[in-house]
Amino acid sequence: MKNTLGSSVCVTLFGESHGAQIGAVLDGLAPGIPVDEARIARQLSLRRPAGKISTARREQDEFRIVSGVFEGKTTGTPLTILIPNADTRSDDYRRGAPRPGHADYTAYVKYHGFEDYRGGGHFSGRITAALTAAGAVALTALERREIAVGTHIARCAGIDDAPFTDPRTEIEKLNSLAFAVLDPARGEAMRTAVEQAAAAGDSVGGVLETMVIGLPAGVGEPWFDTLESLLAHGLFAIPAVKGVEFGDGFALADLRGSEANDALVLRDGQPATATNHNGGINGGISNGAAVVFRCAVKPTPSIRLPQRTVNLQEMREEELTLGGRHDPAIVHRARVVADSVTALVLCDALAQRYGTDWLRGEPG
Repeated sequence: MKNTLGSSVCVTLFGESHGAQIGAVLDGLAPGIPVDEARIARQLSLRRPAGKISTARREQDEFRIVSGVFEGKTTGTPLTILIPNADTRSDDYRRGAPRPGHADYTAYVKYHGFEDYRGGGHFSGRITAALTAAGAVALTALERREIAVGTHIARCAGIDDAPFTDPRTEIEKLNSLAFAVLDPARGEAMRTAVEQAAAAGDSVGGVLETMVIGLPAGVGEPWFDTLESLLAHGLFAIPAVKGVEFGDGFALADLRGSEANDALVLRDGQPATATNHNGGINGGISNGAAVVFRCAVKPTPSIRLPQRTVNLQEMREEELTLGGRHDPAIVHRARVVADSVTALVLCDALAQRYGTDWLRGEPG
């Protein structure tokens, strides 16, 4: 039963949706990295629900850092972040009636019925608040090395956003938006579609596109610890992510090699790729181009329409109609979680490549 990601820089998650608190332990970061609590709070605010397109559950996420930071900087020892749960309604949930699309049944099987079933327990998207807080520290570490991470809602409810055209400027802007799109008009159309699904008692999914710029060439390992493998390992931990593709992804299957290959050219006296169909990675190792990938986020499984389930106590089929508070879409809230996971994975990969102190700006 493992809840830890990473080999050199590791993050461990703990807690349940309706428990007293959730949290994360970030271990292996170099000492001397600034920890900006205002930055952590801002990242948490980007994950927080708001308006008609999100759940009515409102958590303030008043986090506490209880170890690993002294005088505003990492000490190099485990950094622990605690976040209380306050706005819970446990009576909205009942034991033994698994919600379709959730982990209720698989959790019941794995933990023999001893799991905390309220609000999804340890499997809840609520736990991503702790992941976001830890990721905020990792993002700061990357920025000290001029590595920037940004994600936009590439598609929601079948509506496409505009593509990246000026990544560094656009990433900076995206990281200040609660609804992260590159085209505000298309963003409004997405919001309207989400509200329509909510009014019908249903939900929608979407696609997140993440871009990393400034990552040096040479990061990642061949075969089993490729940069794609490491990122996908972390990204698939985000609740509702059901697909990850890099570069042109599945579209590459319909191209010829002459179209899919990224030609090498000299740019400012250094080798570079003329195109980026492969998403900045070849042979599992970064090639110096922007790392680009997309995550498919399924529709929120909690909906108000009647669904079929099995009563696990009586072993009979029954109809389930959910009450409680639920998101008609989670793709916009998952965006900052994707940034956080990406930052944590890259910090781990960079520490393995250059040594832990590289992240604080020591000579590589």
